[in-house]
Amino acid sequence: MNEISNTELKSIKAGAIRWGLVGIIGGIITFIVGVIDGYTNPSRCR
Repeated sequence: MNEISNTELKSIKAGAIRWGLVGIIGGIITFIVGVIDGYTNPSRCR
């Protein structure tokens, strides 16, 4: 087994871009569904 130095540990990304992309796409989908739901089922504020 090889030991990893602190600088090598700090350079590991561990899929951060993938999770960020999933979060952005999920946010966009949630926004679109909310707009469609608000348009098709309008309700007054209580």
